[in-house]
Amino acid sequence: MSRLVLAALAPALIGTAAMAQTPDPHAGHAMPAKPAQAADPHAGHTMPAKPGPASDPHAGHAMPAAPADPHAGHAMPASPGAAPAMTGAQLTVGDAPAPQPPTDHLADAVYGRTSMDRARDVLRLEHGGARLSKTMIDVLEVRPDKGPDGYAWEGEFRYGGDVNRLVVKSEGEGAFGEHLEEAEIQALYSRAIGPNFDLQAGVRQDFQPRPRRTYATVGVEGLAPYWFEVEGALFLSNKGDVSARFEGSYDLRFTQRLILEPRVEVNLEAQDVPELGVGAGLSDAEVGLRLRYEIRREFAPYVGVHYERKFGDTADFARAAGEDRDDLRVVLGVRAWF
Repeated sequence: MSRLVLAALAPALIGTAAMAQTPDPHAGHAMPAKPAQAADPHAGHTMPAKPGPASDPHAGHAMPAAPADPHAGHAMPASPGAAPAMTGAQLTVGDAPAPQPPTDHLADAVYGRTSMDRARDVLRLEHGGARLSKTMIDVLEVRPDKGPDGYAWEGEFRYGGDVNRLVVKSEGEGAFGEHLEEAEIQALYSRAIGPNFDLQAGVRQDFQPRPRRTYATVGVEGLAPYWFEVEGALFLSNKGDVSARFEGSYDLRFTQRLILEPRVEVNLEAQDVPELGVGAGLSDAEVGLRLRYEIRREFAPYVGVHYERKFGDTADFARAAGEDRDDLRVVLGVRAWF
């Protein structure tokens, strides 16, 4: 019985064991190893370095030199209107001779040389070659007083061009019904020494007081900064007396026509001259204040005050002659030019 059972079960048991231990179909075969990674196709090749910034394609080449400046070493002319280049030496201005005036004028062929010469002469005359004249009366006034009323004048005449002129000056004072107290006239050559000043030289003749004197004169006249009109002169008489005079004035404009003018004059003497009544040092001074109204530029009546004073020995000579040392007057007058 037991044998029959085993015999029946044997085929099943044998099949199960066979299934449990199925032989490997590749057993005994040499199988190639499984590749771990794909091989680098460039393995063993020397690869060029990764480029950084772009390399100079001309590196190592000898480049030709830049072409030379064709103007190197040449003195190039300055462009029109450009300021001249400064060098170590200071440029000198005004030494070059003036260019000669042209002689071939195109207008001569149309209007004729004679007609154009006349036109050119007029042009030169109107641009600095003209001769002008002017008569200026700065002071022409009456000075009322308790006794005889006084009067005074001061003015000048000019004739010439912009540089050279003839100047004739005159001034004086006196009293109505009496003889002149002071009177003089000057004839001067005046030459411009700058835009605002003239150098003057000539003669001065005194008619009063007596005895008369003739003086050689040299001085300066002009317009100082801030519009002060100034004048200074030195006198040498035919007797050897030396004196000097300084004057100044200023126009203070309240309006275009109403003008206040302060005016000062100072006289100095180098020595005593008893016959003329003057002493050494500061001899006398005059101060005026005149308010004028310009009806026209050429004509202006005025009213003001005038003060005179003598100093030092001149005052002593005046007292000895019975005269006052100082004098204050109201003045009425006119200022004009033509």
